[in-house]
Amino acid sequence: MDTETVVDMGELADYADPRRLAHVAHNDTGLELVWDDGFRADFHRLWLRDHCACPKCRHPQTHERTVALIDLPETLPRPTATTTDRGALRLVWPPMGDFPEHISEFDPGWLRQRALPAAPRSPVEVETWDAAIADALPRVDHGAFMGSGEGVRDWLHSLVRYGFVLLENGPTTENEVIRVAERIGWPRETNFGRHFDVVSRPDPNNAAYTPIALEPHIDLPNWRRPPDFQLLYCLQNEAEGGASLLTDGFAVAEWLRSEDPESFRLLSEQSVDFRFQDEHTDLAYRAPIIGLDDSGALAEIRFNNWIRDSLRLPGHLVAPFYRAYRRFWNALRDPRFAIRFSLRPGQMVAFDNLRVLHGREAFDPSTGGRHLQGAYLDRDLIHSRLRVLERRAA
Repeated sequence: MDTETVVDMGELADYADPRRLAHVAHNDTGLELVWDDGFRADFHRLWLRDHCACPKCRHPQTHERTVALIDLPETLPRPTATTTDRGALRLVWPPMGDFPEHISEFDPGWLRQRALPAAPRSPVEVETWDAAIADALPRVDHGAFMGSGEGVRDWLHSLVRYGFVLLENGPTTENEVIRVAERIGWPRETNFGRHFDVVSRPDPNNAAYTPIALEPHIDLPNWRRPPDFQLLYCLQNEAEGGASLLTDGFAVAEWLRSEDPESFRLLSEQSVDFRFQDEHTDLAYRAPIIGLDDSGALAEIRFNNWIRDSLRLPGHLVAPFYRAYRRFWNALRDPRFAIRFSLRPGQMVAFDNLRVLHGREAFDPSTGGRHLQGAYLDRDLIHSRLRVLERRAA
């Protein structure tokens, strides 16, 4: 069965499909297309003209759109529509103003991809988890990650699917976290720098730089766009205590949606203030603790009690909000949702900062050194790298 592409659509992702167009018919707004397996789809006339991929409508090197849709009539005349002998769509557009007759061809596989429901933005399906995942934590060897595309792909798959992954058997050299980050793209810089050292300091400006226990939280909810992913690389861990804690915030939020819909509604609709301030910085932002997308699906968690600012809500919402906040916080602490582990030197944990909350048990700095280095990565870089590696593997 022929699975080669029929028309070059200027698309690097695979769209080859053995199914071909069998019939095309005009309707009021565009075309109805029928494939040889009976699948049907409608395409608007203006959409088809806008998506022509010929060299006159797309730059031949960059594949970026060059046709100026604004210069075309809003209501287009009907094109002559036929299927080619290889089952592609061929349209001949009549002259329109300054535009001469124009021919557009469309690959049947490419069209079919766009006739189906929109694919998720994430290249990997998200899988929520609870404490049971502790029996099989996602892990990738440092050597495989640094030495092969397959190792990077495995690491990215786990990171996107589960929201976290461990990297093991790495060196204990300073700034290795930067080398790891640069296998994906480039670190996201914040007010803490291009990377940061998590050590106990005599003059801390952040709770992470103390030995106290850290409640489950995300980093930097006080930013309009907080870092998407965090890397924490262990260089030294000889102190007593300090075990790492991770909780899937999406799993807890879905539990709350099911068990206490009113609390979920309050936390997803009412914005609260977050703020970090020190001698040189004053960063503040206001957003809900549970962020949803336009369809109501979970998009992000912004829970960080350390830098939650003054609560500004109407009086009648204060008590219900605190009730909802406490219910969510108690669930984040619940052992059935959390995993606990100790990072060893040469081991790194990476996690989705807007999904997986991280915490730490208190440690005693007098019993030994504890030094982690951290860095942040943007979601766009994570997904881009994974898509490119998937494309190459295919």
